[in-house]
Amino acid sequence: MELDGKVAVVTGGTRGVGAGIARSLVRAGAEVVLCARRPPETLVPQTEFVPLDVRDADAVREFFAGLPRLDVLVNNAGGAPYRRLADAEPERHARVIELNLLAPLTVSLAAYDHLRRAGGSVVMIGSVSGSRPSPGSAAYGAAKAGLESLARSMAVEWAPQVRVNTLVVGMVHTELAHLHYGGEDGVDAVARTVPLGRLARPADVGAAAVFLASDAAAYISGASLLVHGGGERPAFLDAATANKEM
Repeated sequence: MELDGKVAVVTGGTRGVGAGIARSLVRAGAEVVLCARRPPETLVPQTEFVPLDVRDADAVREFFAGLPRLDVLVNNAGGAPYRRLADAEPERHARVIELNLLAPLTVSLAAYDHLRRAGGSVVMIGSVSGSRPSPGSAAYGAAKAGLESLARSMAVEWAPQVRVNTLVVGMVHTELAHLHYGGEDGVDAVARTVPLGRLARPADVGAAAVFLASDAAAYISGASLLVHGGGERPAFLDAATANKEM
């Protein structure tokens, strides 16, 4: 799974999952360019940073037009605050969908010519929120569901020159995880609900991204690879009075 000599762009690659993906790509031998709205406090070693708001279509097109080459695109930029549907105006939810669905489409289209010439690949960073109810992040979940659908259609339209796949990512222990789960005790409690007994590390997602971008996955396109530690334990098992040994 070597990427020697390949050029990769990771959107939202300055922290968390994106930084983990960037580190993995560098270890695999790729030249990595990171894009985000703000510069990182600490840049991932052996990477280049370019400020870019992926929601700005003109800026996105200008950025990719200036690249001499591109082999791998990782659409990682995204996210959403906790916000129940009735607690915000639709415009706020629309901005979540713009960042998590429309922006990856904009970026992919801007990168297409490079990827077609290189015989490259696109890795979408999806979420388990796209395949289950996501109270408090419904717009985010809807966007991630759409992202998987977009990737499958893109894989058909852009074949055979460009492969397109999705990593469906579960809960990840990033530097901000304690804010989402109520401190380290909350992180530990949530980790115990995962069959593998821990949250993913950014490096776990990075390793999966390297695989999909490499020649080892040369016949994989239009696929969704689950990176969620076995999923989520069904709530009814804990509510039931029988089969407590499961």
